[in-house]
Amino acid sequence: MRLLAFASFLTTFFFTVDPAYVRQLDEWHEKRVASLKREDGWLNLAGLFWLKEGDNTAGSVSDNSIVFPSGAAHTGVFHLENGIVSFTPATGTSVTTDGVALSGKTEIFTSEKKPKTLQQGSLKWFIIKRGDRYGIRLRDLESENLKQFHGIERFPVAERYRVKARFEKPTEAKTIRITDIIGLVSDQPLAGTLVFELDGKTYRLDATGEGKLFVVFGDKTNGRESYGAGRFLYADQPGPDGTTVLDFNQAINPPCAFTPYATCPLPPVQNKLAVRIPAGEKNYGNH
Repeated sequence: MRLLAFASFLTTFFFTVDPAYVRQLDEWHEKRVASLKREDGWLNLAGLFWLKEGDNTAGSVSDNSIVFPSGAAHTGVFHLENGIVSFTPATGTSVTTDGVALSGKTEIFTSEKKPKTLQQGSLKWFIIKRGDRYGIRLRDLESENLKQFHGIERFPVAERYRVKARFEKPTEAKTIRITDIIGLVSDQPLAGTLVFELDGKTYRLDATGEGKLFVVFGDKTNGRESYGAGRFLYADQPGPDGTTVLDFNQAINPPCAFTPYATCPLPPVQNKLAVRIPAGEKNYGNH
């Protein structure tokens, strides 16, 4: 009886979680899931096509240089020249931007302006730039991936993975080198380093971001329990005492866990933690 009572005490002491905190996390997670399902979310991505200089024909049949998964046989021609992308719809094909049909060649991307979003039926697309490459990011508002999405499994909520972190701001401007999943490398401004303790050991994570602090991190759950290429975590800027909170229960999968058409950053080597963090989102899908 004493052994059972002691076991019950340990369970209560170590594993009871504040119900208000659980409700708060559940509400946060509902908003997170809703953001994935929005029209500008990650679940409806249907293609990422890199452009070559000059003309790039696009449509759903194989004689195009860019083959869309659905839509008109011949949608139109993308023209890339000196960092400027224009689009000409194919004859007899209706392509719109902001609800207005294009009547001829239209500039849709320059470095100085927000890219135009074009639409044909359930397909929408716009141009992205990664390094010196320009690509078409295609969405399908009737995507099967979106229709088949039924949520994200999470680790059980554990308050021990909500930790206070000391924020070390660099004394001079520094950058951290970030490689993304397609191999592009960029130097991002280092906002600072978050220093925290877990089970008596000290860990450090470099963060970027001017508003919310943004951390791309890896841990020992990656590959089996969580997404193999790491996860994302956001934190508030430090308060007057120089600290903030890292809540790993809010660790999320990168877009690449949901679609093969994203270009996600990978954790820099210094952000790969030599410890399991069984908190936040578990792995999703096979991307």
